[in-house]
Amino acid sequence: MTETDGLLAAYDEQMRGVPPTLPAGVHIETDGPLTRVVGQYRGFVGCPPDPGVRGTDLDRLIARQRDFFAARGEAVEWKTRGHDRPADLTDRLRAAGFTPEDRETVLIGRVAEMAGEPVLPDGVTLRQVTADADMHRIGAMESAVWDQDMSWLGKDLIGRVAAAPDEIAVLVAESGGTVVSAAWLVFRAGTEFACLWGGSTLSAWRGRGIYRALVAARARLAADRQVRYLQVDASDDSAPILRRLGFHAVTTTTPYVWSPPGR
Repeated sequence: MTETDGLLAAYDEQMRGVPPTLPAGVHIETDGPLTRVVGQYRGFVGCPPDPGVRGTDLDRLIARQRDFFAARGEAVEWKTRGHDRPADLTDRLRAAGFTPEDRETVLIGRVAEMAGEPVLPDGVTLRQVTADADMHRIGAMESAVWDQDMSWLGKDLIGRVAAAPDEIAVLVAESGGTVVSAAWLVFRAGTEFACLWGGSTLSAWRGRGIYRALVAARARLAADRQVRYLQVDASDDSAPILRRLGFHAVTTTTPYVWSPPGR
């Protein structure tokens, strides 16, 4: 078994479930091999590497998830990985009305190799935040980066911090009182992993090492908690940076999303 094989096996065993602590108002339901997360910005369906059903049985399983959230008037994401079985899973999701979003690369790095002193450009500082106002500022920054309303993200972060403050660390990079980048570290109790999320940076501040500094800072926090691995779902922009830092690409992930008509 190669190192990548070992990392993928650990990922499949430990990271395919749902975090143990959920924000207030969010709960988990099961449907056969699937896990549904209900009550957040959009629904989420977690699936093992192989759900164990094929053909029309799989079609019915997919349709039940779509119809469940349709009855709630909510969108739902079915998170797929590049090595999932059966091979026609994504074709059947498309046939049920699910649409793929951007594919990302799942990367895993060893915390001991990533933790270091963050190196920031002049005039930029890093700060760990917990206040609601800072979470709303992150939502506003993300809205500017992606040119769409991301205010829901600030509310989501507020809920996560309120529900389990020891399981998430949110960092902002600031210059002159402006949030220029933000990222968070999510600890996964009962596993050897912590997850890196966020990392979006205002266009004028890209290419200056802020993303790398946020990785190093979060790796240090993970090291303090004796976490062994960091896991990232990385965009095409972030993946090359992370691979240069020593992360290993183990698979890909693509969200398949169904949305109610008109949304």
